Amino acid sequence: MVQNILFRILVSPFALLYGFGVWIHHAIYRLGLLKSTSYSIPVIGVGNLTVGGAGKTPHVEYFLRWLQEHLEISVLSRGYKRKTKGFREVFSGSQVDEVGDEPLQYKRKFPEAGVFVSESRVLGIPNIIRTRHDTQVILLDDVYQHLAVKPGVNMLLTEYDNLFTNDYLLPVGRLREWRSGYQRADSIVISKCPSDLDQATRERIRDQIKPAAHQRLFFSHYKYGSLYQLLYPSVRINLQPDMSVIIISGIARVGTLLAHVEEKAGYVKSIEYGDHHEFSKYEVAQLKEHYDRMEGTQKIIVTTEKDAVRLEKHRLYLQQNQLPVFVLPVSVTFGADEVAFKTYIKDFLLGFKA
Repeated sequence: MVQNILFRILVSPFALLYGFGVWIHHAIYRLGLLKSTSYSIPVIGVGNLTVGGAGKTPHVEYFLRWLQEHLEISVLSRGYKRKTKGFREVFSGSQVDEVGDEPLQYKRKFPEAGVFVSESRVLGIPNIIRTRHDTQVILLDDVYQHLAVKPGVNMLLTEYDNLFTNDYLLPVGRLREWRSGYQRADSIVISKCPSDLDQATRERIRDQIKPAAHQRLFFSHYKYGSLYQLLYPSVRINLQPDMSVIIISGIARVGTLLAHVEEKAGYVKSIEYGDHHEFSKYEVAQLKEHYDRMEGTQKIIVTTEKDAVRLEKHRLYLQQNQLPVFVLPVSVTFGADEVAFKTYIKDFLLGFKA
């Protein structure tokens, strides 16, 4: 605890410098020296104030799962950590190095959707319109800090267990910008909530965030599905109390995943890397050593869907060594807010004017 306080004191000048740079960047737009661009097509932005972990990917998938039954959807992402540049369409056969893990995950789960990557969202959106003429709605993944684009709905995510109101600027905390940045949002979603969230807690969070009059506040939670094997997706199992599990993950925050697996399995060991981590041959070999040393007859390896995309390049090694790597899918539900949230989005889409 004392070390944490000392660390914050030591790095606080860097946080102030970082915050000053962010303030200047935002002031340029507030003063009209640079202008945000709107588009003649409905655009929904999904983002957060922190460096990751709020659940952007499952929320983008929520929109895809729901809206693609009625509309032609395209997703635009930066394609973080890809080794290519510029505007690029994502195909099911693309490689993670070419397009990034999240865009590839979107395309493989929703092959009918258009998925694209571009560092510049301003240039990416018109390129999508030219490339995929039938696109009716564009979803922007991780766009909150990209002030050059003005989505029709700017949706801000913040975690139930780590609200932005309790966080600090980098590098003291995990905020990409000042807390006041939440005011740009049209809607705020409290993600990763308990499924039995009571009304008193909802009101406490509302009082803490203090949404503006124009902002809508919603609460969502995760729903985990059955495990499927990475190498043989048709093989599905459920976690059981007699299982020993190794979790291997490279995501920003593993707490929700870990809590779910610990609740279901008898023994759990978690091997954690940084967000979007590129697994090396050595690390996969280390995974095998951990697996071999783990006791029990019912033992498996569990990973996330995003990590599975990055583990695929080690498919041959996993197959040769018969490592049972299972993928744990996750989806988002809005529970008691489901009808209100869908009505909110429907009203935006139906009332959109180019």
